[in-house]
Amino acid sequence: MKKKYLALPLLATAVLLAACGKTNQATSQAKNETLTTAVTAEMATLDPSRYSDTTSLEALQNAYEGLYRFDKNNKPVLAGAKKVTISKDKLTYTFYLRKDAKWSNGDPVIANDYVYAWRKTVDQKTASPNSQRFEPIKNGKQIAKEGADVNSLGVKALGKYKLEVTLESPISYLPELLAGAPFAPQDQKVAEKYGKEYGTSAKKAVYNGPFVIDGWTGTNLKWSYVKNKNYYAKKDVALKKVNVQVVKDTSTAAKLFQTNKLDYTALSNEYIHQYKSTKGYHTRAIPLIGYMSFNTQRETTGNVHVRKALAQAFNKELLVKKVLYAGQPLNGIVPQDFAFNASTGHDYRKDAGDMLTYNLKNAKKEWAEAKKELGKDQITIEILTSDTSESKRVGEYLQSQLEENLAGLTVKVRSIPLKSRLNSTTNYDFDVVYGTWQPDFADPINFLSDGGQYHFDDDYKNQEFWDLLNQASTTYATDNNKRWDALIKSEKLLLKDDAFTAPVYQGAMAYLLNDRVKDFQISPYGTVVFYRNTKLAE
Repeated sequence: MKKKYLALPLLATAVLLAACGKTNQATSQAKNETLTTAVTAEMATLDPSRYSDTTSLEALQNAYEGLYRFDKNNKPVLAGAKKVTISKDKLTYTFYLRKDAKWSNGDPVIANDYVYAWRKTVDQKTASPNSQRFEPIKNGKQIAKEGADVNSLGVKALGKYKLEVTLESPISYLPELLAGAPFAPQDQKVAEKYGKEYGTSAKKAVYNGPFVIDGWTGTNLKWSYVKNKNYYAKKDVALKKVNVQVVKDTSTAAKLFQTNKLDYTALSNEYIHQYKSTKGYHTRAIPLIGYMSFNTQRETTGNVHVRKALAQAFNKELLVKKVLYAGQPLNGIVPQDFAFNASTGHDYRKDAGDMLTYNLKNAKKEWAEAKKELGKDQITIEILTSDTSESKRVGEYLQSQLEENLAGLTVKVRSIPLKSRLNSTTNYDFDVVYGTWQPDFADPINFLSDGGQYHFDDDYKNQEFWDLLNQASTTYATDNNKRWDALIKSEKLLLKDDAFTAPVYQGAMAYLLNDRVKDFQISPYGTVVFYRNTKLAE
């Protein structure tokens, strides 16, 4: 009896140990399938037609998938489509959609979901911040800006899984463009059910990407990306969940990282110097640019010699090393390592060379000519910035450098909230505005035709510039080398000849990342993280 009695607790212990082993194994496995991250701002929407903020964009890029997506090397590859054929004139693309793609509610992803979503986004009634992204699509500009019939947009369902896209002119960057969130499909049945409420919470949307959004009520500061069980390539997605929380203070986020409560957080520039020696610190160049834009309607900044003097009278190297602690000097409006000639593989920035550099000799020569033309020996200008600490520091640096290097110049800095800054620039209430800008797709024309420059279409009167851009979009659209040359010539006119805008620096993204995170992928345009390929080591 005694022997039998002793056997019972041994058996119980064995069972208990086995149970504990399974529990520990499950806990370990869950830990290796869940990532914890921070973002710096609230999410605004889960509607691809209505977003304008980075936090929403990151959620959309992880929860929706369009005709293309970015692979692990940040190159566009077919995603929602299995095959595409292109007409000889390169104006018509016919996409053959995947038949195994489904929405998170089980509905099939069909051609009409793209037609519906694209028309919705470009429709003036939607007032989408991203409607201009559709200008390369036939009639996109006429619909978004002139109110033409949305049904005339160059997108058509030729069948349940066959989609036709027609362009205004051939473009080489269509795959990059269509990989963006505005070109994601939307389940028409669900979107129409919720109307303007679509995407205002996680439950009022459906998703066709690698993750679904869970736990976002529309106002809260925590949510999750959960592996989408209906995603056609779910076997390629290692993470089961990404827990996201809003942490606006970089210092707080860094401390959470250091206590293993976060696997990833971005660092604002003022904290780079403090944390650059921290384990897990990383930095990488991104195609974000800092720039100065001028009000050419005012006498002083309307003078080309004033603009050329201001553009060349500050030390860019010192700015990135001592003020921003990251990034690199930028001497053109198009950043480095961003756009490459499809024929030669050459980096546009290297082919185009320097346009406006830090050059005190030239700056002082232009300044003397400016004062002569204006008939003034003492000149005062104001630099307008947003009230973020980084923008204020750059504004103050420019103030110090310009006053020191240009005799007789007084510079005032006005720093106001971003929304007010945008209103001031729209209303011409500025001399010089400092801002940053990031691209929508990887082509030089994205910077040359926009680049954050204010009142560009109305106030930049150099017709040769506009003719060159038009040639790049039409005549030379399929000739990579001639197109490249036209773009470079247009940039020289914009910067070297007219100094309509002035490049300041190319940005970098700094962040803290746990060593257990593998295959971490940041968008080719910076800041947004793609979690489809991310893994966690044991």
